[in-house]
Amino acid sequence: MDLTSKQRAQLRALANGIDTILLIGKDGLTDNLIRQTNDALEARELIKGRVLDNNLTYDARSAAEELAAAARAEVVQVIGTRFVLYRQSHRKDKKDRIVLVKSAGNQEKG
Repeated sequence: MDLTSKQRAQLRALANGIDTILLIGKDGLTDNLIRQTNDALEARELIKGRVLDNNLTYDARSAAEELAAAARAEVVQVIGTRFVLYRQSHRKDKKDRIVLVKSAGNQEKG
């Protein structure tokens, strides 16, 4: 699923009010971190992460892209050492789902 610029703007605005919950340290992208990312995305849909200074392997862009690929998510934004990821929840009983704006020509369900 590719996000449109309007959808990215909507998600960036929503991400302003959330706390950073993922920290990528010296160990990099471990299986445990990917599992935590999947769990957090399923519960919240929108999460914020940060690459710590002691990580010499990744910058925020490469970490976000690799983590997004592993978690089947979309990179919404990367600024400095922080990044935002989004993935629509697969749980049908989730009440507070993020409803993405629809753009012209986009027939995808949001």
